[in-house]
Amino acid sequence: MNTKTMTQTTQSQSGALTTNKVLRNTYALLSITLLFSAVTASVSMTLNMPHPGVLLTLGGFFALLLATSKFRNSSLGLAFVFALTGFMGYTLGPILNSYLSMANGGQVVMNAFMITGFMFLGLSAYALTSKKDFSFMGAFLAVGIIVGFLAGLAALFFEMPALSLAVSAIFVLLMAGLILYETSNIIHGGETNYIMATVTLYVSIFNLFTSLLHLLGFMNGQE
Repeated sequence: MNTKTMTQTTQSQSGALTTNKVLRNTYALLSITLLFSAVTASVSMTLNMPHPGVLLTLGGFFALLLATSKFRNSSLGLAFVFALTGFMGYTLGPILNSYLSMANGGQVVMNAFMITGFMFLGLSAYALTSKKDFSFMGAFLAVGIIVGFLAGLAALFFEMPALSLAVSAIFVLLMAGLILYETSNIIHGGETNYIMATVTLYVSIFNLFTSLLHLLGFMNGQE
């Protein structure tokens, strides 16, 4: 075996080890943050805390997201990850209470939870086992999320229920695509920071769940 081949083999093994480490750390941190988010949501529900409102929610989310990104290579980044996921859990509490107060609301919440879980596990498993490269979806997802976000704001401020439902349906597809994209990104070495990988997957799961809540609530006559 010549030197060039040995070098390539060593680099390949090193890359595989790095990828496995990022993947392992990402899923470990994601599990913990989802649990932490569930706890803060439960506390918010138990105390019947009011929703902070759209502006405060968006402000808090983007501020914590930027802080997490800035300190992603330090231990402070971990603190901001928990601050972000805890804050989002708190905002979820009042939403869940509003659904649970309706007839069959518990079933709607449970169905949304189960579908979210099955979709995440199924999409992740597909990306991991097929090892397909979904990097081509990056630009489409970025544009789609921006357009969907702006459309969602328009639906909220101009009170357009039909548009709001359409946005929720679109976000289900976009978040499914984002799960595939980010998982593939980790596998192929495009994402080497487990903190940012965790945040991306967490946001995907959160938006997927809330979008499904909206759609299932409408289909069950809750909205």
